[in-house]
Order: sequence, then C-alpha cells, then structure tokens
Amino acid sequence: SCSRLRWLRKTSVARLGDLIRMGIHMIRQLIAICSLAAALPAMASGLSADEQRMADWVDAHADEAIALLKEQVDIPSGTSNHEGVRDVGRVLQRELDAVGLTTEWIEMSDKVDRAGHLFGRKEGAGKKFLLIGHLDTVFEKDDGVRPFERDGDIARGHGVYDMKTGNTVIVYALKALQSIGALEEVPVVVAITGDEEDYGRPVEISRKDLIDAGQWADIALGFEEAMYFDDTDWATVARRSSSSWVLTVHGKQSHSSSIFSESTGSGAIFEASRILHRFYEDVRGEKHLTFNAGNIQGGTEVEYNSTESRGKTFGKTNVVPRSVIVDGGIRTISQEQLDRARAKMRAIVADNLPHTSATIEFGDGYPPMSPTAGNLALATELSAINVALGRQPMPALDPSRRGAADISFVAPYTDALAGLGAIGGGGHTPDEYVQLSTLPLAIKRAAILLYRLSEDSDD
Repeated sequence: SCSRLRWLRKTSVARLGDLIRMGIHMIRQLIAICSLAAALPAMASGLSADEQRMADWVDAHADEAIALLKEQVDIPSGTSNHEGVRDVGRVLQRELDAVGLTTEWIEMSDKVDRAGHLFGRKEGAGKKFLLIGHLDTVFEKDDGVRPFERDGDIARGHGVYDMKTGNTVIVYALKALQSIGALEEVPVVVAITGDEEDYGRPVEISRKDLIDAGQWADIALGFEEAMYFDDTDWATVARRSSSSWVLTVHGKQSHSSSIFSESTGSGAIFEASRILHRFYEDVRGEKHLTFNAGNIQGGTEVEYNSTESRGKTFGKTNVVPRSVIVDGGIRTISQEQLDRARAKMRAIVADNLPHTSATIEFGDGYPPMSPTAGNLALATELSAINVALGRQPMPALDPSRRGAADISFVAPYTDALAGLGAIGGGGHTPDEYVQLSTLPLAIKRAAILLYRLSEDSDD
C-alpha cells in the first residue's frame, strides 16, 4: 500500500505539472489571439496604425465637416458676386488659420474684375504640395439662391458639388494629418481661387500666383468632384485644354442673281460653310481632340459681342452676304495636339473661294493637363489607398469625360492628380447634389495620400 501511495503521489504531481504547462500555453495563445484581434482593423484595411488613427478621426468629425460644407453653401458666391466670394473665403481662411497655415487674400485689379484668391502657406521639409480649390460657383444672382438642404445622405444647394465639398475635403484632410502630428513638417500651399468658373483676363494676372505655386510644388492635387460611374471610382490623371477660336469671313456684296459668277464669287456664308465643313472632314478625328462652332452670325451687316456670346445680323435672300463671324472652342489633350489642330485650321482658312477672304484668331485658355508618367504614379498610389479603405481599384479616367480646371494651369510644371472631392452629380445645374457618406471617404483618401507621399520623401 505504501508503494501505491508513492505512485499516486508521483502521478498527481506529474499531472499537475502537465496541467500548469497546458494552462500557460493556453494563456499565451489567448494573448496572441487578443493581440491579433486588436490589430485586425488596420491589417484588414491595409492601413498603418497612424493611417487608421486618421481614418478614425475623420469618422469622428464627419458631422463637423458637413457643418463646414453647409456654412459655405449657404453663402451665394457666383463668380461675379465678389462680396459672396470673399465671404466664403473668410470662412475657409478661418479654418486654414486654425491648422497653422499663414493665409492671405490676394486682391485682383479692377482690370481683371474678379474678387481675388485665398492662399494659405506652410513651410516644411520634403515633398512640397499644392492643394487647389475654388470659392465661386456658376450660379449668379439672377439664378436665385438655393441654400444647403439635406435629405438623408443627399445634400443639395448651389455649389455643394462643384466645389464647396472639395474645399471641405482640403480643410479636413489637413486637420486629419494634424490630429496625428503629421502636418507639422509638410510644406504646403493651399490655393483656393475666386474665379475658376470664369477666370479673369488677362490670365497672366489672374493665374500668376497659382502658376508660381505650381512651379514651386512637387505635387499638385485638385479637389473638384470625384468621378464614380459603372460601379467604379476613377482617378483623374488628365484634363483637356479649353481655348477659343474666332473665324471672320468676308465676301463680295452683290445682287444674288450674280452669285457664283466670276465677278461675284460665292459670298461670305458659302465660304464660311466650306471652311467649317473642311474642319469637320480634315481636322476632326484625333483621339481627345474636339472643337465646336458655338455661335455663327452671317449676312450683309453683322455685329457680335464675344463677351456676351450674342450678336445681331441683317441680310436679305436677294443679296450676296459680305460678312460672317463664327465663335468656337477647341479641346486637346496636349499642347502638341493643339498646335497641330491650329495649323490645319489656318491652312483651311487660307484656301479661299473666289472673291472671299477669311482669318482665324485663336485665344488661349486652360492649358492641357496631359497624362504624364508622374500623374499615373500618383493615381497608382491613390488606387492602393482606395483598396485599403475597402473599395475597388481606381483606373485612370478617360480625359474626354472631364472639362478643364485650375489644376491645368500648373500641370506643365509638376506631377498632378485631380478629382479628389466627394461623389455627387448635377454639376452646373440647379439640381446638383453630393452624397454626404462619401465626404469622409474623400477626406481619408486625401489625408492618407498626403501622408504616404510625404513619408516617401523621407526614404
């Protein structure tokens, strides 16, 4: 019996040791599982710990961002409403001051006849960023006032989509960076123009400060509305140019019974028709090249005001017309494409029908934002961030799907990416709207993009 007692003792001690070791192993496993669970949100989203902190901060302050958007939309600020544009500028100046930027209001001269621009600047090390927005809308005083209205996830109001949401994204992306201490060393210029919808002339004055900032920057980001269709987010790596042309044609006035004769010729309207048809046949066809004849005035007497895009004509069916004016526009993906198109148009204009003459004048406007390798690299980074936030990859948008914008003025000097605002629709119409649930998404994408690009400069 003593032997059995000793055996039982040894067995119990051994089993107790096994139980202790098993318990320790289980505790270690539990600790590992808890640690893994704590890290799962960041690991699942592909975000770093700091990026996740910014994302969480954005979600926590989404209502504040919407309140800032409402404050802007409730201020009518059509391009010609100079005081309204300045008032929106004061709202955003307050916000940029709060994140430590040195702000200034840049007045325009009476010659330009525009309200001016809001600029905010901050020094730092590493890559230099230019963030671009605009204060004005297309809705002037005659269009009435539509303040901010919310219906669930949809908000409406003049400028809510184009582009007061984008201005909000700029402010809150900077605040998100500030929330984790990542803004302090980032060199940045925020340029929020007051006349993007109808920029002041001459452009050498109205866009001087923006172009200077573009020449300073390593990366320019435009915050007009994001593009979403076909269940896909799209990255804007290119925008076409927008410039003008005016065709003036003269013919020999005569009785219509002599038209097409050697002494009279074809008249101004037939010559203008020949030129436009040759444009259609011989200039049209290059990818991303489009041109439009938007207004035509022809007859014996012609008056045309290009600023107001309206004119007055007089002519009779029994008189061969002597004058035609055609006002048009042209869009291209590169300066080279624009130069080629202009050369072809000039050659066609110079090949006149008998007893007619014609001239064409070209006016510079928005330059092209071409799809450079640098722009595509920025889009690749943005696409990775979109995936990390739980959405799909972002392919590059067809440039024909977007119009021109202020970022085009700086694109020749720096890598650029546009369309970083929220998602909505109805731009330039009374029914424009924004999906408020995409405002935090746009802020996160912008903040994380700035964070990653600034971190790359430290490598």
